[in-house]
Amino acid sequence: KNQKNKGIIEQIILKNYNQYYRLAYNYVHNEADACDIVQSGACKALRSCNTIKKPEYAETWVYRIMLNECYGYLRRPDMLSYEEMQEKGAETAYMEDMYLNVDLQRAIDSLPNKERAIIVMRYFEDKKLEEIADIVEENVNTVKTRLYRGMGRLRTLLSESNDMKKIK
Repeated sequence: KNQKNKGIIEQIILKNYNQYYRLAYNYVHNEADACDIVQSGACKALRSCNTIKKPEYAETWVYRIMLNECYGYLRRPDMLSYEEMQEKGAETAYMEDMYLNVDLQRAIDSLPNKERAIIVMRYFEDKKLEEIADIVEENVNTVKTRLYRGMGRLRTLLSESNDMKKIK
C-alpha cells in the first residue's frame, strides 16, 4: 500500500509541479524560494504518503501541503516585505518584468491568508469552488463568502490606490 501511495504522490507532484510552483511564487515573489517551498512540500508529501486513507483525494491532499508550506514560509521571521525587497534591490528583474501590476499584487499580498489563498486558487489557478473547498477543508458557502469578501477588499484597496495616484 505504501509503495502504491508513493507512486500516486510522485505522479501527482510531477503532473502538477508547475501549478504548485505558481502557487508558491504568488506568495513569495521569488523563484528560488518558490522552488524551495515546492521541494519541501514534495518531500513532506512523499514522507507522509502512508497516511493517505483515500487515494482519490491525494491531489487535494498534496495541494493542501503546498499551501501550508507557503503559509509556513510567510511566518518565517526573516521574510522580507515587498518594500524591503525594493529597498535592497532584490529581484530587480522580477520587479521590472513580472510586477507590472504592482497595485494588484500589493493588494493581494495584503489580504488575510485564507482570502488570498482562495482568490489565488480561483483566479490564478482556475480552480472550481468545490475543489477549493476540499483543499482548504471548508464548505463551499464559506469559500464563496471568503472569495466575495476578499474581492470586495481588493476593490477597496485598488480604488484607494488609484485615488492616491490622482492626488499625486
